[in-house]
Amino acid sequence: MTLAQLNYIITIAETRSINKAAERLYVSQPSLTSAVQELEKELGITLFYRSGRGVTLTNDGAEFLLYARQLYSEYEGILERYGKNGTLKKKFGVSTQHYSFAVKAFVDMAKEFDMSKYEFAIRETKTAEVISDVSSMKSEIGILYLSDFNRKSMEKLLRSSNLTFHHLIDCKAYVYLWKGHPLAKKMSISFDQLTEYPCLAFEQGDSSSFYLAEEILSTNDYPRIIRANDRATMLNLMIGLNGYTLCSGIICEELNGNEFTAVPFRDDEKNHNSIMEIGYITRKNAVLTRMGELYVRALKNCLGTAE
Repeated sequence: MTLAQLNYIITIAETRSINKAAERLYVSQPSLTSAVQELEKELGITLFYRSGRGVTLTNDGAEFLLYARQLYSEYEGILERYGKNGTLKKKFGVSTQHYSFAVKAFVDMAKEFDMSKYEFAIRETKTAEVISDVSSMKSEIGILYLSDFNRKSMEKLLRSSNLTFHHLIDCKAYVYLWKGHPLAKKMSISFDQLTEYPCLAFEQGDSSSFYLAEEILSTNDYPRIIRANDRATMLNLMIGLNGYTLCSGIICEELNGNEFTAVPFRDDEKNHNSIMEIGYITRKNAVLTRMGELYVRALKNCLGTAE
């Protein structure tokens, strides 16, 4: 087994195509196929199902990919530390729930580096994919939150994925809405005042559970609810339909603009407020790269929690 073969497997898994992987790797398709077959013979397992539509990982292949990414990432880490004159682009990825401050921190971190020498990625995505991305080492850091409602289930999921949660900030629930909304100038907003307006929530997929929801107080019974996949659509729905969402109250006007506001949520006997503990996740016992350290520092600066 060679490092080149590991890189081949990782690239094929990412592109789901032998031809596309060969193009990205600058090797011939027959050479790539031969290298995969040699590795499968050495390991005694089949890594990919092959069809006219491309290739997909077998169960053995998916398990092997986790170790391949870990080993190849350590190899890249050695190059990052000692191969200063190398031509390999250093990679850094973040997966996050839909937080503008996470994007702002990413921008601030990326400005510290020569972009021609690095390959950066930030993924605003579903909660389950944030966890999966960090567990599989697709991303070094993930951003999500815990609360009284989801903590037990989320911590169990993080443990099973060999991940560690690091606290950043605690926030109470806020109602996030357009400044032209009829409730935008209220000092606080109760659940009863929101019943005639659509609640906006990020789509978590068909197999999602309540504890994967990005919005705090997700178990409340909302008479009107609309689900969206991205932050831009969410903001458009706030303006077009007077929609709202329940969030941390942390607004990054530099990215979201100044057309929106966050008003404190006022709880009552039936609808209690709750604390969002926002933090970042990493693989257990992982040592952050320099990019990771600077990103965490940028997060704390954005949140006003830097020491």
